[in-house]
Amino acid sequence: MPPFSEALPYLAMLSPEHCGTIHRASLEILRRTGVRVLHPEALALLRGTDATISDGDLVRFPAGLVEWALAQAPSRVALCRRGTAEVAAALEGRRVHFGTGSDCPNYMDPRTGERRPFTTADVIDCVHVVDATPELDFCMSMGIPSEHGAVNAYRQQYALMLTHTTKPQVVVCNDKADLEAIVAMASKAAGGIQQLRLNPTFVVYSEPSTPLRHSETAAAKLLYMAEQQLPVVHSPAPMMGATAPATLAGGLALGNAEVLSGLVIHQLKHRGAPFIYGSGLHHMDMRTMISVYGAPEFQLARVAVMEMGRYYGLPTWGYAGHSDSCAMDEQAATDATFSVLVALLSGTNLAHDIGYLEAGMMSSPEMMLLCAENISMARRFMNGISLDADSVALEAIQQVGPGGNFLTSDHSLAHYREFWQPAFFDRRRFADWAADGSRPLRDRLREKAVAIIDGHRPPPIPDGLRDEIDYILKNGGH
Repeated sequence: MPPFSEALPYLAMLSPEHCGTIHRASLEILRRTGVRVLHPEALALLRGTDATISDGDLVRFPAGLVEWALAQAPSRVALCRRGTAEVAAALEGRRVHFGTGSDCPNYMDPRTGERRPFTTADVIDCVHVVDATPELDFCMSMGIPSEHGAVNAYRQQYALMLTHTTKPQVVVCNDKADLEAIVAMASKAAGGIQQLRLNPTFVVYSEPSTPLRHSETAAAKLLYMAEQQLPVVHSPAPMMGATAPATLAGGLALGNAEVLSGLVIHQLKHRGAPFIYGSGLHHMDMRTMISVYGAPEFQLARVAVMEMGRYYGLPTWGYAGHSDSCAMDEQAATDATFSVLVALLSGTNLAHDIGYLEAGMMSSPEMMLLCAENISMARRFMNGISLDADSVALEAIQQVGPGGNFLTSDHSLAHYREFWQPAFFDRRRFADWAADGSRPLRDRLREKAVAIIDGHRPPPIPDGLRDEIDYILKNGGH
């Protein structure tokens, strides 16, 4: 709880009793229905426990095994800047950190307004926008460079992020071989694997296959990250009405069972390895057959998932700054504002997808900057109201008295800078706005995005690291 002299806004939906209901439902799914585990080593680890394995790879989990795994995983993960021990994102409690999303095939070019396939140059430009924007705490690659095809695309993405920002990253990869190369590059930048474990600079994103399957590839990533003692989010994506029940509670219980079974496998491989709780619970719009981002149900799911993660004492993974809109328009602004505020109110530790449009098919630098403005405004809202004696201001009121004004008050001089000032929103009256060109917000965002792309250059990587990265990209992580 905050000190008595502070009044802070927050959002609560699930009580401990509600969370217990979902937990028990997930335990029943794991006990009665079970999970398919399609990785030989993961199955071997489970055979050494009280789990029951039948039909080759169908695993049923006793409640005690799940409770054991929950007791092992750490409650805090600290992500650091490249090559340092400086914490850039502390994943704990209700602390919220924002970053971009990954792997959009399409890019909204701020210079032309054109929607087109991503290129390597576009990914670099987007990473520079992340690096230059204080409200963004971590980076995902945002786009898939079209000129690489499928050959080592994820390794190339990581190399671009490592080279063009000092901020921590969340990475996506195709398989364990990709992960080995990524860990090798990160280790070189950190000064060795032990330093990387002490000062991790990235999180790997992996997914079970809903409903109730851990694929060979996903489990291999999970096991490798546990072995390396580096943070992973093994987040399912239940689609209510398609791959999950068409109710929020049913989708939440199913996704939770998938997370918990993944956690058991992870902790069996290396007890105490860092694990981040997340579930991308969506629903399918039956009219369009599209996975919806801009919906109240999606935000209710975000709150519920965060509260389940905190119920377990685990760092949490979520979403913000996204829209189903195909343009940087009023719909996108509404979706972004709503999702950013929900992420802050619910206490999402790692909120990704800043800048997503078209339900994750397109990424936009202008959308990133709009979200940054929303984050800045909403963080001020989250600071709440101070109720200490100086803020209640009885002495200042006494000094000014009836009929006076506070423009010349020392109290006003001491406090007026505490009010939030926008970077992009325009508060001027019409005449001043018109005299300055009558530029709408989207134009100001576009101009700033282009200015960052043209002018911002992050701190360079150390001498010799470029050659190490190139060698790993060519030869792999061994």
